[in-house]
Amino acid sequence: MKIVVSGGGTGGHIYPALALIRMIKKKHPDTSFLYIGTEKGLESKLVVREGIPFQSIDITGFRRAVSFENVKTVMRFLKGVNDCKKMLKEFQPDVVIGTGGYVCGPVVYAAAKMGIPSIVHEQNSVPGLTNKFLSKYVDKVAVCFDAAKTHFPAAKTVLTGNPRASEVIEASGAGVLQKYGFTPDRKTVLIFGGSRGARPINDAVIGALNNLADRSYQVLYVTGDVHYERVSTELQTAGKPDNVAVEPFIHNMPDVLAACDLVVARAGATTLAELTALGIPSILIPSPYVTNNHQEKNARSLTDQDAAVLLLEKDLTGALLVKELDAILMNEPRLGKMKEQAKRLGIPDAADRLYNVMVELTERTSRSS
Repeated sequence: MKIVVSGGGTGGHIYPALALIRMIKKKHPDTSFLYIGTEKGLESKLVVREGIPFQSIDITGFRRAVSFENVKTVMRFLKGVNDCKKMLKEFQPDVVIGTGGYVCGPVVYAAAKMGIPSIVHEQNSVPGLTNKFLSKYVDKVAVCFDAAKTHFPAAKTVLTGNPRASEVIEASGAGVLQKYGFTPDRKTVLIFGGSRGARPINDAVIGALNNLADRSYQVLYVTGDVHYERVSTELQTAGKPDNVAVEPFIHNMPDVLAACDLVVARAGATTLAELTALGIPSILIPSPYVTNNHQEKNARSLTDQDAAVLLLEKDLTGALLVKELDAILMNEPRLGKMKEQAKRLGIPDAADRLYNVMVELTERTSRSS
């Protein structure tokens, strides 16, 4: 099979695409891929680093306010569609999938207009503008949350989950905690604010240090690279308890997740897919700075099922954070129940589900031609 993949802008669109490609390559090594993105986007670095054939188009996103820039965006979109048609004609894909971000607009639209089977994959509970637009033209819409189904045509929408879940279940937490000076026989909580960190979460953790010092559990706290120097300076003043380890960034996140009992994090779609695949309870602090407040809606998909606890950033303090940590980690029955609920919500076979949608579409096209 020959597959064109497109997605960009943020890691939340790119990492699921790369996870899907890796899982398909592993199980179906004869599959060929072409990734279409932008040169300026994060995808140009990440995709090329993976050794995946990459081509680019020039496209920008629409501004939500009225702006002359939107006229230029329409012109770039039309040119992008023409450029994509040439790329698709040359590559001859069996199916095209877009994983979000404005770059996949011209790619998937061109495929649909050429009669090539096409799919969009929506990671969040609330879809972005590009996927809402493309849903009118594609053959299938794959979603990760039941709540997202209401935003798309019912007849073409299918729950597949996020392919990152299929990768993370292969992680092993064996020996991981010892690298941070921890012992594997104590409860462990991981606190992080996304790849770049989050200052409000950092401030809450710093404010909680004195209370954390006498707790029976241990805390792995990830500041984010951009915040590490400031946090380190503050820790020199406040003092760091022995049961707290501080890191700027974690490269082997799946293995670390697999070793933890509880996670405190933002509510990005990829994070939630990983947590539920592994059955890890969480305290979720959604970013209030994202479009359509989608992280809070993502979080409620877990909190409504007792798989997580929701803390709004405006309410976050060090004292409240420790109170919620204690309420979960010091209550074994509750911790166990949350693990069960998180696992029940997970979709560890997400990559296989998405691949099967592709196969069904290509087979249907073959029968009708």
